[in-house]
Amino acid sequence: MKTTFDFEKPIADLQLQIEKVTQVAEKTQVDMSATVRELEEKLASTEKEIYGNLTGWQNVQMSRHPDRPQTYDYIEAICDEFIELHGDRTVKDDKAIVGGMASIDGNPVMIIGHQKGKNTKERQYHNFGMANPEGYRKALRLMKMAEKFNKPVITLIDTMGAYPGLEAEERGQGEAIARNLMEMAVLKIPIICVVIGEGASGGALGIGVGNRVYMMEHTWYSVISPESCSSILWRSWDHKEKAAEALKLTAHDMLGNGLIDGIIPEPLGGAHQDPTAAANNLKSQLLKDIAELTTKDSDTLIKERIDKFSNMGVVTE
Repeated sequence: MKTTFDFEKPIADLQLQIEKVTQVAEKTQVDMSATVRELEEKLASTEKEIYGNLTGWQNVQMSRHPDRPQTYDYIEAICDEFIELHGDRTVKDDKAIVGGMASIDGNPVMIIGHQKGKNTKERQYHNFGMANPEGYRKALRLMKMAEKFNKPVITLIDTMGAYPGLEAEERGQGEAIARNLMEMAVLKIPIICVVIGEGASGGALGIGVGNRVYMMEHTWYSVISPESCSSILWRSWDHKEKAAEALKLTAHDMLGNGLIDGIIPEPLGGAHQDPTAAANNLKSQLLKDIAELTTKDSDTLIKERIDKFSNMGVVTE
């Protein structure tokens, strides 16, 4: 069953009208092409208007669409080959973060990302993309391996946040994320980070320190989700739309504040409408940056990365 959000109702209504008119034309053999053409023009105009002016909360909804491409989907679409690697060599293999050696148009890379799962069984298996400490330690192990063999790292971010369970805290969730931030800052190879869905808090930042940081068009990136922000400020989720606007979490907000390097466009209506086109846009940007960053020496990469994050924000004395 196709998922339709409330703000997409005018689009769904027009699509239904087109479908009904087409069925009547086929059944009665009456030429209704002019009516269909008029409805299609109205549909195109409505889609452009709605998707071109999404609110913060609507972007959050788009990023959570059940059919939206995830890490495995992008790996399959953009990589010539992929060898998945498992485990953190300490506790276990965290299925919320996946990664391995890959090749993109002949360019060898290490690709790492959150994986949520597409159905109930997969989501439970991947813990809804919420990583435990061993997930971040696995990611760091793979990054260190990439550094050893001098291969660029690509991270795909899509998580509601790091797993908040007691056992995660007992195994050092905060330490694992903090160590990743420290180690990624001085990694001697190019790092390219892309938010492909949700980018929530330290769970996202744990694999988000890079020379280039991008967001897909209909994604969000923030220190807290709108629901959690609403529950803290108003003791209820009822104000999540207001919280989403206040957090300035959309790709355009983040670019305007200088926190990301660019926005990767999605097909009209979101990446789930045309996953192949979305993957091609992502691949094109990655290849461009790989070609540019691999020409730089390690000292330059590290300096640019540290300067990039050190210059974020405003200090007022």
